[in-house]
Order: sequence, then structure tokens, then C-alpha cells
Amino acid sequence: MRTRVLRSSIGSEGAPRVVDGSGAELRLSNGRTVIDAMTTPAPLGHRHPRVVEAVTAAVKNSPTLDEGWESADREAAADELISTAFAGEDSWVGAVRFAVTGSEANDLALSLCQALTGRRPLVTRDRAYHGMVGLARDVTVQPQWHGGLTEPNGKISPVPLGTPVRTLPFPEGVLGSGLTLSRDEARTILAGAEPLLEDAAAVIIDYSQGGRYAAPAYQDELAGKARAAGTLWIADEVVTGFGKCGKWFNFQWGESRPDIVTLGKPMGGGAAPVAAVVVSQQVLDLIGNSSWQSYSALRAHSTAIAASRAFLQVVSEDKLVDRAHALGLVITDRMARAAERHSIVRRIDGMGLHWWIDLHPSGGGGPDSATRAATAVLEAGVMVATSGEANALLITLPMIISDEQLETVFQALDHGLTAASDDLRD
Repeated sequence: MRTRVLRSSIGSEGAPRVVDGSGAELRLSNGRTVIDAMTTPAPLGHRHPRVVEAVTAAVKNSPTLDEGWESADREAAADELISTAFAGEDSWVGAVRFAVTGSEANDLALSLCQALTGRRPLVTRDRAYHGMVGLARDVTVQPQWHGGLTEPNGKISPVPLGTPVRTLPFPEGVLGSGLTLSRDEARTILAGAEPLLEDAAAVIIDYSQGGRYAAPAYQDELAGKARAAGTLWIADEVVTGFGKCGKWFNFQWGESRPDIVTLGKPMGGGAAPVAAVVVSQQVLDLIGNSSWQSYSALRAHSTAIAASRAFLQVVSEDKLVDRAHALGLVITDRMARAAERHSIVRRIDGMGLHWWIDLHPSGGGGPDSATRAATAVLEAGVMVATSGEANALLITLPMIISDEQLETVFQALDHGLTAASDDLRD
């Protein structure tokens, strides 16, 4: 039957449909159950009982209020977000504005920076992805995510930018090496940054897109240059926030603190769309007595607030950030061995439970090596994502994954990389 859903380029034609999910597993339309190693919006896996209970109670007992109305639950959610996820950041953190998606949170943050500075240009880094809405789309510079059309022959018709965007280089690391980048190396990478920042409203930096992970020295060097230029700095933690990379937020690997942090994807615990813009006390002071004229009927919906609060409580009480950090050390070692064993691997980088594997092109005229590897990984019982333009595998694991399930992931990954390596030799 012809589908009425207008598809994106994510996913592949003919792949089994997902029909159900529980914990770290998905059930496919062909009856198989596989481990979900590709989910960002479900950090606690699927149908976590505490999150389901909280959302169910909200549906039954809470009214649906537009963002403009006062809400005790919304106030409590903001307080819990600050006291739990931003614990120890008391002197920095100012206030929270909720959003529906990470794209919207980034658009809100960027537009606020333009309003506060009176400037229009924006600065991002190479291979960045910040979303598909408004200014967030403008600062998305990964070539495949342009918001427009890509024809079967590869011809790209992108959407024209709405604002001037400038791009900074960002270091490409291997196996978490961004954490060891020196300040001198960061200074060299950012040697030409000053003229790009000079009259910009904001510089926005994410910590995972394109397989480029946290580099604290880079962050700290950039923060100093941005402040000298009067440019506000936004840390996009939509993917990396809430502990998957071994700290509550990736900016915490560095010494500097951003002006604004944007949050999204995992924040709803896999049960509801919810995001947020968290502004520093300094930005709150810049807003002063002014009213930030941005409003939405569905931001901080009662079900989203309930899901977010339950998610934060589970992560904190179950010490899942510490577990992600510990598992990340194990995964780093296993990824290093995979890189040594498989000739198809060009580069592996990642942190905690979030990893990116660049592959060499496959031989012959068949599918690209990432698709071949992902297909074989699925055959072995694990579902991973691919990035076709980059010919890469993306592995992002739920925080509740068991040791046994993690071992299955690595066995399946070995099977998939072996299949892709065999194609390369052919």
C-alpha cells in the first residue's frame, strides 16, 4: 500500500518496520526483537514505567494550559531541572524557558541573542547540525541537512539562508582525543576566529554532530574570543545533554560556561517532546525588566512537563550519569579494538554512550559501506543508524542498557564491520 507519509532521507526503503518497543529493545514487523542502539529521544529506553506513570497521571489529572498561564507544575519542573541537572552551577544559571523541540530551542536562543545584541550575523562550526527551524536551520551546515530537496542524482536544492552565517573550524578527534586537545592547539585552530565573531550576535557550538566530540580547550579558547567580541555563546546540548556523554552536560568538561544552553531530544524521557532554553544569570540581567516576546500554545504541555520531571528523577536516583561515564571507558576500549581489527574503519570517535564510526567507501557499485554494515548489524540483532553523506555509523545507546545487551551490541558491530570489510576486499 502506498504510504501517505512524506519521508525524510532517514531510514531505508524495505527495512523492517518498528511495531513495538520496551526497555532497550524494539520489536520489528517481521517478528524479530532487536536492541535499540540508534535512539537519542529515548534515553531510558522505551516505556520506562516511571515515565509512563507520570505521563498517564498528567493526562488524567492536569489541565492543558498555554505557555502564558501560570502553572505550579511548570515552575516545579524548572526548579527541578536547575537543582538536579545544573547542580553546582548555582552562580551561573539564571532561568528556563521551555520549548517543544531542540530545533525550536535553538531558534529561540539565536533570536534572543540577536535581540539582545542588535546584531544579525551568526557563527557556527563546520559540520554543525542545530535543527530544521528558522535560525537553527540557517546554522546547520552539514551538507545533507539543508532543509531543501536532494534529487536521486544527488543534485541539491537547499533553502536560502535567512541570516548571514559564518563557519569556524572544529577539531576532528579519535576515540575521545578531544578531551586531551591542548590550549595551544585550540588557539591554532581558532587563529582566524576574531573577524568572524567581531559583529556577530551569537556563536553556537554543539558537541557531537559529524562525529566531532567535546574539546574543552577549544570551548574555553572560543569562549574568551566570543566575550572579547561581545558575542553571546550558546552551548547546543540537545543531543549530549543529560548525561549520555559522562557528565550532565558536555560544556562541563571545560572551565568556561556558556551564556545560553539549549536542551531537547532526551529531555522527555522517550515519552513526550520537550526542550528548553536555559539562560545564564548574566543573560537574565541583560533581559532585565523587558518581556521576551516569544509565545507558544504547546510549550511546557502538562504531559511534557510530567515526562521531563520523571526522567530527571530516574537519571539522578539511579546514578545513570555515573554509569554512562563508566560504560564509556569500556566502550572506548572496545571501539579501539574494532578500529584495529577492521580495515573498513577510517575513524571512530565518541564519548560515553554516543559514538560515530567513519568508514572507507565500499568497492564496486553496491550499497555504501555504512548501509552494508548497518544491514549486517541488524541481522545480528542490533539496530544502528547511518549517515549516508558521511558514510558513517551512529551508535547511541540507552542509559539503561545492560552489560549483556552491550556485549550483544559489540558482537553485532563486529559482524557488521566484517561484512563491510569483506565488500571492501572484493
